[in-house]
Amino acid sequence: MRRWLDRSRSPLQETAERVRRRIRRRLLFANVAGSLAVMTFLQLASGQDLAPRLPLWVQIAGPLLPVAVLVLPAYLWGHRAFSRAIAWALEDRAPSQTERFAVLREPRRQALRPLVFWVIGALLYGAITALVGADLVTVVRVVEGTVIGGVTTCALAYLMIEHSFRPLFAHVLDDLPEHRPRTPGIRLRLLLTWSVGSGVPLLAMALVLFLDGNEIPAYALAMLALVGLAAGFIATVASARSLAEPLDDLRNALARVREGDLDVGLVVDDGGEVGEVQAGFNRMVDGLRERRQIQDLFGRHVGHAVATQALERGTGLRGEEADASVVFVDLLGSTAMAEVMPPDAVVGTLNDFFGVVVRVVDGEGGWVNKFEGDGALCIFGVPGDQPDHADRALRAARLVHLAVAGLAATHPGLSAGIGVSSGRVVAGNVGTEARYEYTVIGPAVNEAARLTDVAKGREVTVLASAETVRRADAEAERWQDVGSTTLRGRTAPTAIFEPLEPASATRR
Repeated sequence: MRRWLDRSRSPLQETAERVRRRIRRRLLFANVAGSLAVMTFLQLASGQDLAPRLPLWVQIAGPLLPVAVLVLPAYLWGHRAFSRAIAWALEDRAPSQTERFAVLREPRRQALRPLVFWVIGALLYGAITALVGADLVTVVRVVEGTVIGGVTTCALAYLMIEHSFRPLFAHVLDDLPEHRPRTPGIRLRLLLTWSVGSGVPLLAMALVLFLDGNEIPAYALAMLALVGLAAGFIATVASARSLAEPLDDLRNALARVREGDLDVGLVVDDGGEVGEVQAGFNRMVDGLRERRQIQDLFGRHVGHAVATQALERGTGLRGEEADASVVFVDLLGSTAMAEVMPPDAVVGTLNDFFGVVVRVVDGEGGWVNKFEGDGALCIFGVPGDQPDHADRALRAARLVHLAVAGLAATHPGLSAGIGVSSGRVVAGNVGTEARYEYTVIGPAVNEAARLTDVAKGREVTVLASAETVRRADAEAERWQDVGSTTLRGRTAPTAIFEPLEPASATRR
């Protein structure tokens, strides 16, 4: 029946119940162990002075009376308060802001509530000691030892249960305002660890010796030292765990980021400095992810070579003169295609066409400067240094021609005019500081566009200027002189070349 009920719970309810069980066990352990340690030490330190007129078994059983009286109310108070703090989780719903704040405060409160009963128990224990005939020094020693033991136990309890709250913190720390309750940070945890392991035990020794040091047996002080060592060890382990585990997760996440994996994030499950580091890491990764997306989008718009240059050099309106080669590709019959084909088919055809152009140009180390309607302006030689830009441009023109011919199998009638030209160009940002684009201007750009217009009316729709072929090395052998033509806007004829056997141009 219990297992069936557990399966009917939601993951959030299961988490809340698991946290409740862990906290209950650890609080019980800390307080019972603290009570036994305090009573044992006081028995050893006070001896017959604790209860001179009572037999030994009564001296041993007497201190258990305050424990027996106070355990049940202490448990009920803590249980009810914790149930109120996690009511949203038990009801399987999102917490309100007030409930989120309550969860962040609950570890402190769970650790401090027992201190009230420790103080009450110290007073009861001292009253019982006085009633059985102990002297004033012994009574003060009992009260003082019990209170110090209670403070140590509560500090130890906090360090033990704080880590147990982490699964609940992970649910309540999202979208909280900057001004919110803070859980004890690293400094306070270290101070608590020091007080449990060193400060309070040493203070207890000093007070006991000050009250009546001549009558304190050595084994009683040894007992107090051993208790301090045990409590210090448990506190150090708990404190180290609360800091080391998040740092291990952070280190592993940073290693993944260093390797280029940005699909990583940390669960923010700490309300102090560690949680701020976790949240800061997540913000950093979000920024890196956004920067990568912007850089990728930027590269798709202007070309990755231009994007890299812009990121390295920054913004600014400036240009540089350089040798470059230009390939202009223009689709034939696009106007008629738009009139007879549905819009989605036109877009699909253009995307396939431009996909071929980009793939070939990228493969040859060039970049597509811009898409102009149904045409593309492709650049080789800038930005960057490409001494063989003429070879790359001529080879890209041949391969684009061949690839477009292959597309005709799925897009009947698809063809493109291609022009190639080389020369001095000015490359740089054109526009204003508010809005500009990287482009290439110069006679070579105009010549490539004019050659494209001429190529559209020829059987082989690829033409290159003689200057481009002259600049090329191995690729020049794959082109033949086909005379000259007068380009639009010019008076002098321009020598032109076309590929040899363009249908077999896949060989390099």
